[in-house]
Amino acid sequence: MYFDSFSDFIAMGNYAAYVWSAFGITFASLGILCWSSISQNKALFKEIQQKMDREARIQAAKKMENTL
Repeated sequence: MYFDSFSDFIAMGNYAAYVWSAFGITFASLGILCWSSISQNKALFKEIQQKMDREARIQAAKKMENTL
């Protein structure tokens, strides 16, 4: 489908409300999905790091017990 002008393109043959809202909802959903995935990824790495640090502290404490 070809449009004669940019305003015709924006109007989308009088279906602009449906077309642009569909684009808006799609891009908003993708943005929320990306943001959610990134924040969950950061939280997971933080939790893993905390568990590794805790395990290192436990191992260090066990070594200290063996030296006494």
